[in-house]
Amino acid sequence: MEQKLAGKVIVVTGATSGIGLATVDALVRQGTSVIGVGRSAERCRQVEEHLRRLNPETRLAYCVADLGLQNQVHALADAITERLAEFGVDHLDGLINNAGTFSYWLTLTEEGFELQWAVNHLAPFLLTHLLMPLLRRAPSARVVTVSSASHYNTRLRWDDIQLRRRYNGLLAYKQTKLANILFTVELNRRLGEQSAIRAFAADPGLVNTDIGLKDSSLISRLVWNIRRRGGKPPEVAAKGLIFLVGDPSLDTAKDVYWRDGYLKIPSRYARDLQAAQRLWKISEQMCGISSSGYGLGTVDDLR
Repeated sequence: MEQKLAGKVIVVTGATSGIGLATVDALVRQGTSVIGVGRSAERCRQVEEHLRRLNPETRLAYCVADLGLQNQVHALADAITERLAEFGVDHLDGLINNAGTFSYWLTLTEEGFELQWAVNHLAPFLLTHLLMPLLRRAPSARVVTVSSASHYNTRLRWDDIQLRRRYNGLLAYKQTKLANILFTVELNRRLGEQSAIRAFAADPGLVNTDIGLKDSSLISRLVWNIRRRGGKPPEVAAKGLIFLVGDPSLDTAKDVYWRDGYLKIPSRYARDLQAAQRLWKISEQMCGISSSGYGLGTVDDLR
């Protein structure tokens, strides 16, 4: 695996803690060029300094962005293009949409979207579109989006998809993880079987991170602190992401949902092509983009 990813260029969001940081750490150690994304400028600086000491020869840069805001996602795509120019390359070999958040309370972004929906689903949807030209320039490329087993037994509430009328933080989180898989299914369908770009949704399993401590009630934090003790270290979960972003055996893989390097079957709803197309259209409208402008066609074109 180390030789297969050495010299490639990968973007990792949510790259200053947890699974994202562990993924960047492993990639840097093996000579992969990495652009990490984090929300805190100070934290990005600290992490970048630490990682540079691990492998001074690798190309590494960090970009700061609040992925809950679409204007910052657009700015991030521009910043990534600039960093690549500094690296002396014009393509991306992989994008790992790892950033995620949990909000116990209904929280709206400055742009009016429910926070979890904005960060966990709309941000990877939009960023993948914006970076598509760079991914297409690579001989082969991967888009990996971190989902969760919490998507099982979940459906999208089409009449209130952001749950703004009757908010439930856990249900909102589950919906975003379901959306991650539906997005991946539809992205692969639009790319086509002959595409050099493959998309996968990763289930990292229970991981000992601080996601359950973000914007939560006291009881929720106490429960998560107890539950996460049984979780795997982020370094173990990171191996599954690295497998998906770099293993050549997946160049023609049709299965989208994986855990720790092994295929898993997602829920029946997550494989519903009609739901995937409907979600895609809604996401386009929310992001103010047209997928046809990024070479991803339209729903009607693909029926």
